[in-house]
Amino acid sequence: MRRVSRRGWAISLALSIVAGYVDGIGFIETGGFFVSFMSGNSTQAGVELSAGEGVRALFPLFLVAAFVLGVALAAAVVGERPRRRAAAVGGAALAVGLCAVWGASAPGVLWRFGPLALAMGALNTLYLAEGRARVAVTYATGTLVSLGLALAALVTGRSRTAWRRPFFLWGSLAGGAVIGAFVHRFWGGGALVVAASALAVLAVVVATVGGTEQNA
Repeated sequence: MRRVSRRGWAISLALSIVAGYVDGIGFIETGGFFVSFMSGNSTQAGVELSAGEGVRALFPLFLVAAFVLGVALAAAVVGERPRRRAAAVGGAALAVGLCAVWGASAPGVLWRFGPLALAMGALNTLYLAEGRARVAVTYATGTLVSLGLALAALVTGRSRTAWRRPFFLWGSLAGGAVIGAFVHRFWGGGALVVAASALAVLAVVVATVGGTEQNA
């Protein structure tokens, strides 16, 4: 069995910061939808459908579909092959860059956020084992469950350190959202260029670092 190494976790934290950054900008520009938090979009779609607003439910469902497509495409390319992880990160960089360019020419088109959701889905496939993502890079619910379990382990004396990784992963995502909202205040949609650039750099880092796992 192999687990994510410290180096892999450092990359995961950096990606999570970018994911929070992108999600914060997406939330602001879409007027309350998410490009990485699909539970929120699913709830929004359900509320709209219950109110008879089928058309209004299409956009959050579109984001959910784009996210799932991103996971599927990246998983098909990467699978459990560490050498291909850089391709997933690089593809996410291109998708975020596409949304930024599209936004500059047609800022009022909500459908341009599909590539963002696709990119966020792709980032969750970097650390796969037995068909499951071992690191929830772009969403917090699973991470917070892990944090709660780790706190229980701390209280019962089973582990003093298990809480650290889920706590810092959640903090990276939340902190990234704060940074994204702040940068968007000054640069507007152009703030996505920063995210695309950061992902491009991280793709190079992943390609250079290579394997980010070690034996358990």
